[in-house]
Amino acid sequence: MIVADSSVWIDYFNGVATGQAECLHTLLAEELVLMGDIILAEVLQGFREDNDFHKANRYLATLDCARMLNRDLAIKSAQNYRRLRRKGVTIRRTIDVMIATFCIERNLALLHSDKDFEPMSKYLSLKSVM
Repeated sequence: MIVADSSVWIDYFNGVATGQAECLHTLLAEELVLMGDIILAEVLQGFREDNDFHKANRYLATLDCARMLNRDLAIKSAQNYRRLRRKGVTIRRTIDVMIATFCIERNLALLHSDKDFEPMSKYLSLKSVM
């Protein structure tokens, strides 16, 4: 089971041919993708047209969806953010640290195309697909 970040889902829904989007397509066929509630919100908020929003929502509803944040994970996310800051790394979006922390704690690999996750792989043991 893997988690796909919104950066990959956006390319996937927009038909952008990237290695990550192709990997997502393959993993979806094998039913190996877990959707996170935070990622779901990020993906769905990007649709401009109601029809596209509803179509994507129906499709994503077929995936298992996990609650990615609770009190413990919020604290661990803050600790991970602070740990990265001590290493001289500033992550642009707190949500990315939350997603990475969820994956780390659940021992899940993350499929992404966002450079902010690279230091999390290096310093926090985030497993990345590709």
